[in-house]
Amino acid sequence: MTALAWTAAASLAAWCWLLLFQGFFWRTDQRLPPRREGAAEPDSWPDVAVVVPARDEAEVLALSLPSLLAQDYPGRAEVVLVDDGSSDGTAALARRLAERCGGLALTVASPGEPEPGWTGKLWALRHGMEVAGAGDPEFWLLTDADIAHEPDSLRRLVEAALEPGAGPAGCGGAAAEPGGQARGGFDLVSQMARLRVENRWERLVVPAFVYFFAQLYPFRRVNRASGRTAAAAGGCVLLRAATARSAGVPAAIRQAVIDDVSLARAVRGGGGRIWLGLADRVRSVRPYPGLGGLWDMVARSAYAQLRHSPVLLAGTVAGLVLVYLVPPVALVAGLGTGDAAAAAAGGLAWAVMAGTYAPMLRYYGLPAAGAPLLPFTAVLYLLMTVDSAVRHHRGRGAAWKGRTYARPEAAPGGR
Repeated sequence: MTALAWTAAASLAAWCWLLLFQGFFWRTDQRLPPRREGAAEPDSWPDVAVVVPARDEAEVLALSLPSLLAQDYPGRAEVVLVDDGSSDGTAALARRLAERCGGLALTVASPGEPEPGWTGKLWALRHGMEVAGAGDPEFWLLTDADIAHEPDSLRRLVEAALEPGAGPAGCGGAAAEPGGQARGGFDLVSQMARLRVENRWERLVVPAFVYFFAQLYPFRRVNRASGRTAAAAGGCVLLRAATARSAGVPAAIRQAVIDDVSLARAVRGGGGRIWLGLADRVRSVRPYPGLGGLWDMVARSAYAQLRHSPVLLAGTVAGLVLVYLVPPVALVAGLGTGDAAAAAAGGLAWAVMAGTYAPMLRYYGLPAAGAPLLPFTAVLYLLMTVDSAVRHHRGRGAAWKGRTYARPEAAPGGR
């Protein structure tokens, strides 16, 4: 066998391992349970405070905030929007939307500039939780300003988090169902909101973003009661207030750029139970009209995920090349040179890769025929990751809405 054939065989072995032993990350069945007609409801619904950090979000707020105000929740709920130093009239727009739409009570608060050692989002969340804390809610719903919720979103999140026996049928156990549906007794319930896939760059990059996230943090492993893998999706997190206080959140993670993963680790580290799944009725309304916005979204935190380690960066680049680039190169080169072993191994690895990506494309309503393009998207992510490291070493670090964290802290702890 040639060196190319051996390399292709190593890539095929890696894909066989990922297919069978990486928590079945490629499956898309980790969802909140469907609402069943006539299902029993809790005797009483817990109080919930919805906290929305917002910095210069006037562009998307008209599409997202009304959906929160219109929540059909049987218990007491309120919305606190934290205007984090916006210069585009975010606070005024939020007040106008509340007057026009009605629904849940809205409070608009402003925390001022973050104190040293805090990232802007976590500083805003801290202030919003303090403002709403006077009502002593049992749960916090932490949701981003670009996230729109269907009217029953809050109800279903709370049902999933309630103690066993307190929720409707399908949510009445102390663990996730075999199929991945939440069954109750959770301290943190998080959903990966559906991102937009309306233009060609969104269709190319967004499903891969969620696919790579699931590969790194397999949802099934996150959802195991005894699992060590911890992750959450920061756009939609229902958090038990008592657990947050016990874990010292958000102060305990105040420097984290990857705040959602850090939050999940803090909750799990404190003995809390967490659940993460894909959303059916929660979506992002933020548009990414070109590659630049998507590039910044990834590059902002990719090197922080690698704990700002050049060694981990080099390993990640080598891994991406072996796993995603070698299969198509080996197939094409093998066919061109008559190296049947290289072509066969490369073709099989590429087929397995595309097969694991197809369910995510179907989840986003895109044709599975686009799955073989994943190596090209992986090249983009490789370049974004390298750019993230370059930005960090140039002192620009994680930049967002006019703030730059030149030496941000990575998500603490291990998997």
